[in-house]
Amino acid sequence: MGRPCHTLLYKKPAREGFAVIAHRGASAYFPENTLLSLEGAIEMDADMAEIDVLLSRDGVPVVVHNERIHRATGGRGRVAHYTVAELKRFDFGYKFKAARGEQVPTLEEVLELCAGRIALNIEIKSGAVQDVVLDGIEARCLELVYRHGMESHVVFSSFDPRALLHCRIIDPSAVTAVLYDDRYYLRSQAPAAIVGHLRADAFNCSKEEITEKWIADCAAHGIPVNIYTVDDPKTMRRLITMGVSGIFSNRPDVLKRTALEAPAV
Repeated sequence: MGRPCHTLLYKKPAREGFAVIAHRGASAYFPENTLLSLEGAIEMDADMAEIDVLLSRDGVPVVVHNERIHRATGGRGRVAHYTVAELKRFDFGYKFKAARGEQVPTLEEVLELCAGRIALNIEIKSGAVQDVVLDGIEARCLELVYRHGMESHVVFSSFDPRALLHCRIIDPSAVTAVLYDDRYYLRSQAPAAIVGHLRADAFNCSKEEITEKWIADCAAHGIPVNIYTVDDPKTMRRLITMGVSGIFSNRPDVLKRTALEAPAV
């Protein structure tokens, strides 16, 4: 099954076999999921950036985490209730004094910024996933990725297993990662069984969920395991020592420094 996060990178990671993944960009320092945050992740030399994708009312993939816009903008309503032009009127940087007026980016704008510079983990949010395959969010995201020549530098993840299956139906070569949610799987199921069933390439879960047993299961089947969301160096060091393949962090600069300082596994 390979190590997709590492084979998708534009350059060799600073620590062999380990990926520094900027969670929603460098979101501890800039508004999450914005071009500012992604530019920050690139400047901090992260290996990959994770972004979240939903659909606007006019069917455009936009990069935002929550289905309701209140948390990101202070506004009201759902992303799906607004066109892109309407969403662009909201202030997605209002929580950061130096970023007031920052607009929500479309996935196309993100790809234009990141192509040739940083690999992406595109999380397809469950709220945008439907039973349709050919005209759903997955097909729209894949088309944009192809258009910008980033198909060899993108992994698609989702909590909703339908999104992963749709990606593989549309393009069997698409790289996908299970984003673990115990609402969809039995706790007794090993990660390798879940990844195999969904024909995925990697296994992502939270720092609270990961166990030594799960890491051993993934290692035995050649499956990379990536952990979200870790900002403190102590936990970073513990997970790196356990042998995880990558960590999502809002502080990619701290994660990279910690990864370089951590002892060899």
